Amino acid sequence: MVQSFSSLFVHLVFSTKGRRMVLSDSVRDSLHAYMGKVLQNLGCTPVLINSVEDHVHLLFNLARTVAVSKAIQDVKSSSSQWLKTQGAAFAEFSWQVGFGVFSISESDVESVREYIAGQREHHRRIAFQDEYRELMRRHGIKFDEQYGWD
Repeated sequence: MVQSFSSLFVHLVFSTKGRRMVLSDSVRDSLHAYMGKVLQNLGCTPVLINSVEDHVHLLFNLARTVAVSKAIQDVKSSSSQWLKTQGAAFAEFSWQVGFGVFSISESDVESVREYIAGQREHHRRIAFQDEYRELMRRHGIKFDEQYGWD
């Protein structure tokens, strides 16, 4: 085979350090755009990025030449550095160390996109930690709660 092809959709979730409620409406759209640009610079195609005050969801198509760990590292470190330039409220900003990353089949992209788009409404009913536990359960991932939150 002369060419290489891939179609790897990824749902990435991570929180602010200590789940601090700092991702305000004033910065949210710019943050999403910035994260999307970081992904595009890696050759990844963002489908949807959305957040609430304490965490962010990204749905994107991973470029065939980029390791998922590289994409995550670049998005988190670049956006953290960028947020620190957005005013005094963000001077000490950082993301949690960990993350959840889940593979999404092409047939599920639209339902995951809708789920991410509805985050504000979703979190009126369910806390982030419960949402995260459910994502882990659905994807067959066991994790130790003692180390799951930072």
